[in-house]
Amino acid sequence: MVYEYGIPADRYRVQYGIVQPRQNLGSILGEHGVSTGTVHHLGEKARGVFDVRRIRSGQAYALFFSKHDSLAPPRFFVYEEDPKSYIVFDLRGDLAVSRGQNPAEWRTQTVKGQVESSLWVAMQRCEASPQLAIVLSHIFGWTIDFFGLQKQDEFRVIYEQEFVDGKALDNFHILAASFRASDSTYYAIPFVQDGEELYYNERGNSLEGAFLKAPLDFYRISSRFTNSRYHPVLKRYRAHHGVDYAAPAGTPVYAIGSGKVIAKAYQANGGGNYVKIKHNGTYTTTYMHLSRFAKGLKVGSTVKQKEIIGYVGSTGLSTGPHLDFRVYENGRPINPLTIKSQPKKPISEANRAAFSQVCDSLVLKLKGL
Repeated sequence: MVYEYGIPADRYRVQYGIVQPRQNLGSILGEHGVSTGTVHHLGEKARGVFDVRRIRSGQAYALFFSKHDSLAPPRFFVYEEDPKSYIVFDLRGDLAVSRGQNPAEWRTQTVKGQVESSLWVAMQRCEASPQLAIVLSHIFGWTIDFFGLQKQDEFRVIYEQEFVDGKALDNFHILAASFRASDSTYYAIPFVQDGEELYYNERGNSLEGAFLKAPLDFYRISSRFTNSRYHPVLKRYRAHHGVDYAAPAGTPVYAIGSGKVIAKAYQANGGGNYVKIKHNGTYTTTYMHLSRFAKGLKVGSTVKQKEIIGYVGSTGLSTGPHLDFRVYENGRPINPLTIKSQPKKPISEANRAAFSQVCDSLVLKLKGL
């Protein structure tokens, strides 16, 4: 017996499809003879299991028909919510709706390579998912400036990747990593301390600090901190006390550290939509030219480090989508790329021996790749 989505598929004629734009549960089933009344009852049965209004275009589905009655409506409709989970609409009898999970497995893999143009491209060249570059940038985000990578910078990664039915998903767990940049080698060793898994360097110091190196996943620095920059709109030289990150419109922008929103406004002849966050008694950061703000964000909101506060845009005085990011130390603008960040709690003395054993083993494995 062959089962698909928990259904004995060889008993039925199975038809597969992709949800098209503007299609919904009613329109899909209606094309195959299911009445609007039945669709309405399915929606009621689905309450607490799945919101039928969330069926999205581009997702896969399957219809199970009787092999013996070609005119009969489908017996089952299955909607793939994501690669791992699906919703089964049982159209037989009293109707039923249930959620199922495809069996998944985690496979240990390794990758080693050198940067030529970007980490994203380097991952593709090594036949690894470029999304792994994003994961690494999150882990090393307090330590390495991924906008300033040089040719020949080297990475080595031991990681787990999730697979469903032999298909690789972009879900990763880094087991160990090293990054050689600017003649220094940085390690990321996972270790559970006080019930929390964090990444540490080989000396047992947490890689996570008070501030991220950058407020968005890496793309390209288009303009750096300077006291004399030629402004592309104003056509004259003036100070640029921030860093411009060129990125596609809609790219999420993060708070580089925890703090409180002290300004959220629009500046027509300057920063456009901007957010200002006070992190402590010393540092304040500003994020400008946003296309829109994060939902629910307001003056007085408390935000956590790496919480999305808005999205890259080109509002205000701007020639194209980018983020103008600024940092103020005691009210004075400083180069955001040089901000100091104290690391989180290091490995405790009680855990030092256990960590050293784990670290030494993983460092050897990384060197052996």
